[in-house]
Amino acid sequence: MNFKDLEVFVAVVAAGGLAAAGRRLGMSAMAASRALAALETELGTRLVHRTTRSISLTPEGEAFLPHARAILDLGETARTSVTTDPDVASGTLKVTCPHVFGRAVMVPLLGVLQEEQPRLRVELGLSDDIIDIVEQGIDVAIRLAHPKDSRLVGRKLSDNPRALYATPAYLDKHGIPKSLSDLSHHNGLHSTAMTAWPFMAGDELRMLPIRGRFACSSAEGVKEACLQGMGLAMLSYWDVEPEIESGRLRAVPIANAIAQNLPIWALIPTSKNVPTRVRMLIEALQKRLESGA
Repeated sequence: MNFKDLEVFVAVVAAGGLAAAGRRLGMSAMAASRALAALETELGTRLVHRTTRSISLTPEGEAFLPHARAILDLGETARTSVTTDPDVASGTLKVTCPHVFGRAVMVPLLGVLQEEQPRLRVELGLSDDIIDIVEQGIDVAIRLAHPKDSRLVGRKLSDNPRALYATPAYLDKHGIPKSLSDLSHHNGLHSTAMTAWPFMAGDELRMLPIRGRFACSSAEGVKEACLQGMGLAMLSYWDVEPEIESGRLRAVPIANAIAQNLPIWALIPTSKNVPTRVRMLIEALQKRLESGA
C-alpha cells in the first residue's frame, strides 16, 4: 500500500477537497485525484463521494480513515525511531489548544519552531472544547485546566495565573473595586460555562456569583468585550499579556483575595516513542512560559 496515497486520502478528508489537500501536500489537484483513485482501485471500493463543490466519506471511507491515520502514524514512528539526530524535527505536528492562548502564545511559538526546523509542518487546531486527541490523531493538547482523561500522558508546564482585568476607561468611569463585596456593583463579563468567579481568600476557595449582563460562549468573546470597556473579566495572564504591556488592560487587585490559578498542561496520547517534534514543542513551550511569567 502506497504511503503517499494514504497521505493524500487523509489530507483530502481534513482539507475537505482535492485542491486544498494538494496545496497542503505541495501537489496539484490532478495528482491528488490520481493518488486517491489509485488507493480506491487497490482497495476495490470507493472511499469518498465527489461533487463539484465538496467531498464526503462513503461508509467504507469512514471505516478505513482511522486505519489510514494509524498506518501513517506508524510509518512516521518507524522513521523517527531510526533518526540519529535528536535535534531535527520532521513530519506533521498536530496540536490543539484554546483559542485565545493559541493566538497569543502558540502561533508565535510555532512560527519560531518552524523557522528553526524547516522540515517541520504544523496543523494547529484552536478550540475551547475538550477534543479526543486519540480519536482525532492529534500529537499534543494544551489544556488550561487539570486534565481529566486518565488515558493521556500529562506534563504540567506552568501555572496559569488569572486576575480581574478592565480597561482604564472603564475603571475611570465606574471606579476601582477594592474588595469582593465591591464586585457586586460592577458588570461582570464571563463565559456561559462560568457563572461564578473562583477566589482564594487565604486557604478558602470562594465562588463569587458573577453579576453582569454579558456572557459569551468563548473566552475570546469575553476578552473582546473587556477590551471594549464593557466591564470586568477574569482572564488568564497568557491571554492578555500583550494588552497588559501596551496598557490597554489593567489588572484589578482585590484585597485579601486572589483569583484561583489553574495549571497549564501538555497532554500526549502515549509516552512511548515520542517524536522529536513533540518533545521540541513541549520543551519550547515550557521555556516560553517560564520566561514570561
